[in-house]
Amino acid sequence: MGCELILALDVPDRAAATRILDEVSGTVQWVKVGLQMFTAYGPDWVREVAGRGFDVFLDLKLHDIPNTVARAVGSLSPLPIRMLTLHAAGGREMMAQARAAARPDLWLLGVTVLTSMDGAGLAEVGVAAAPADQVRRLGRLAIDAGIPGLVCSPLEIAVLRGLSASVKLVTPGIRAEKRRDAASPGTAPADDQKRVMTPADAAHAGADFIVVGRPILEAANRAEAAREILQQCRAQP
Repeated sequence: MGCELILALDVPDRAAATRILDEVSGTVQWVKVGLQMFTAYGPDWVREVAGRGFDVFLDLKLHDIPNTVARAVGSLSPLPIRMLTLHAAGGREMMAQARAAARPDLWLLGVTVLTSMDGAGLAEVGVAAAPADQVRRLGRLAIDAGIPGLVCSPLEIAVLRGLSASVKLVTPGIRAEKRRDAASPGTAPADDQKRVMTPADAAHAGADFIVVGRPILEAANRAEAAREILQQCRAQP
């Protein structure tokens, strides 16, 4: 078993991001460009990342009426991106229109329940279901709408694998396992993530891609941190 690593390049500015890309080049193949960098630097930044030889996962989590999302997907499709997110909560028609507007080789990913949300957080927005149940419901809806990939916490990988063996599963909420010694016991802190797992456990559960940010971005040696995570997620149980 094994999975691919996506570096979440969520940093304040272009100069910092460029330094990080230089450091991890040759180790990391996939890079996630999220709202922070896309809002600041736009499509040109996407082109620059791709021009450096990285595969780009554009994480914008589109969510609007079907026509608006479809037009946005059509506008983004010419960019050199391999993956693009939209919220599955936008509904079947929104996702179906988005799929029709995307170029054939672009993997649209339906975001199920954010990894920052737990049962209490869902209840606050009027969702009475447990996270796993809501993930299952939205995952089924996205698959039925023709969406080829899903974003879920690693704790719900098995739930979605039960719906489809072929759907691509992308999992944030990854916290790298620290070395087991007196100075660094246990695992890295979860920060604002609530439903988390180590790279090895996510890979063994059936993730196709894991998304990792701070455990690499905050490491003293980012390339080495990325290599260690890749080793963990490609190791056999």
